[in-house]
Amino acid sequence: MLALLLRIEQASQGKIKICRSMRDIRACMASDTLAVVMHIEGAEALDGDGELLDLFYASGLRSLGPLWSRPNQCGDGVPFRYPSSPDLGNGLTEAGKQLVRDCNRRRILVDLSHMDEKGFWHTAAISDASLVASHSNAHTLSVQSSNLTDRQLAAIAETRGFVGFNFAVPFLREDGRRDAPTSLDQIFRHVEYLLDKAGEDGVGFGSDLDGATMPDDFRY
Repeated sequence: MLALLLRIEQASQGKIKICRSMRDIRACMASDTLAVVMHIEGAEALDGDGELLDLFYASGLRSLGPLWSRPNQCGDGVPFRYPSSPDLGNGLTEAGKQLVRDCNRRRILVDLSHMDEKGFWHTAAISDASLVASHSNAHTLSVQSSNLTDRQLAAIAETRGFVGFNFAVPFLREDGRRDAPTSLDQIFRHVEYLLDKAGEDGVGFGSDLDGATMPDDFRY
C-alpha cells in the first residue's frame, strides 16, 4: 500500500503530494494540489527496534494508529461491541508505550481511535502532543465501545486536540444498528455534541468511508 501511494504521487504529474509538514499542506492548498497525509492503522507491521518506523517516516508517514479492533504487540484494540464501555482491555503494552514515545520524538501523530480506554489514558500520560482521535463519536449518544466518553473528550479538549467524527451508522445510532436508512440528523447531533465538548477548532471530518455502512442519504 505504501508503494502504491508513492507510485500514485509519482504518476500524478504534481496533482497529488504526500505531505510531510504543515508547509507542504499549505503549499498544496495554495496550488490546488491534493494533499495526502500518510497514515497507518494498526502497528502490526512495525518491528520493536524503531527501524521500520524510521523507514516509514522517511517515506512520508506522519500519522499512526497503534491499534485496530484486535490485540497486537502494542496493546488491546477495542472490539466492535454495543452496548459497551470502551474499557475493555489492559491498555498499552510496554512496546506500545515506547511506540508513543518514538512517535512523539519524530513528530508522528498518534491516533487514539480503536484504542481501549486504558490505552487512551496510557497515551495521555506519556504523550507530549495533542490528543487526536481520527474517527470516533460521542459515547454518550451511542454507547459503542469505540466511541469517546465525556472524560476522554475533555482530555482531548484540554490538549487542544482533535476529534474526526465518524459517519459509520453503528457509531451514530442510539440503538447501535447497522441500518443504512439512517437520518443525517444522527450525524448532526454528534457533530453538535462534539463541538460543545471539543470546540470548533477541535472537530472535523473523520468519515471512515472505506468499508463501513454509511447513511443512505449520504452520497460520496
